[in-house]
Amino acid sequence: MAPFNPTTDIQDLSGKVIFITGGNAGLGKEAALQLAKHKPAHIFIGSRSKERGLAAIADIVALVPNATLTVVQMDLASLSSVHSAAKQFLASSSRLDILMNNAGIMAVPPALTADGYEIQFGTNHLGHALLTKLLLPTMLKTAQKPGSDVRIVTLASRGHQRAPDVGIHFERLHSTMEASWSFLRYGQSKVANILHSKELARRYPEITAVSLNPGIVRTGLQDTLSKNSFVAKIISPIVNIIASVGVEEGALNQLWAATSPDVKTGEYYEPVGKKAPGSKPARDMQLAGKLWQWTEDELADPKFML
Repeated sequence: MAPFNPTTDIQDLSGKVIFITGGNAGLGKEAALQLAKHKPAHIFIGSRSKERGLAAIADIVALVPNATLTVVQMDLASLSSVHSAAKQFLASSSRLDILMNNAGIMAVPPALTADGYEIQFGTNHLGHALLTKLLLPTMLKTAQKPGSDVRIVTLASRGHQRAPDVGIHFERLHSTMEASWSFLRYGQSKVANILHSKELARRYPEITAVSLNPGIVRTGLQDTLSKNSFVAKIISPIVNIIASVGVEEGALNQLWAATSPDVKTGEYYEPVGKKAPGSKPARDMQLAGKLWQWTEDELADPKFML
């Protein structure tokens, strides 16, 4: 495949609405910047901090003066926060063309989300799963419009190869899993990202749903990693040496996945635009079905419905 150049290879996005989680920094901010250059109607930036979201928007508008962006304050580790964010978005837009599930945490110390889930799984998978669930009806309506091309792009990681052999320890997700290595906990959340994307593609053929590995990129994740444990402090400098790719190059795979006509739904892509099989658990469609049902059951509380 020829090198992907966002400036020349992203088509005109006029009229399209885009939502990017974690769009205030790193890969998400870079993706928002590059997409903004192609005249979408609106880009919504999901950010835990409203102030950081507004600062990111100011940076983008300084480079793309006609861009229209809005901060949606949300914390993926709180399902009530995700619910509020979805309501805010739906009050502002009747369409959604690209949902980029970009935000995430990596190898953090054992902890629970606000709702009592293992922190990495709850943030990386369950928070995004609820957001996707709540925005899905709008995406399906958008997919019915002439000339539409609705996509859900989810950032996984090559870290899915560090998941447990069973893929996901469902019976332990309501605990900190402190006895497990932090990268194993991270790995199972990334397996979930891949499998949930595959199941979305299977269930909703009207929408293109893909997952991807952005590569080893210099982002804030490494800075967070170095603060979180003794082992992580040892690993982090090594990661930073290996991670020779900056965010401009690191964002290419997700920009390609969000816009290229060559994208195939249900696939997992390595940089840039290369189909990859993924690990054995990440290919297990029976596990994907089990994850889907577990997720639906966990999100069945009426307070998470619109």
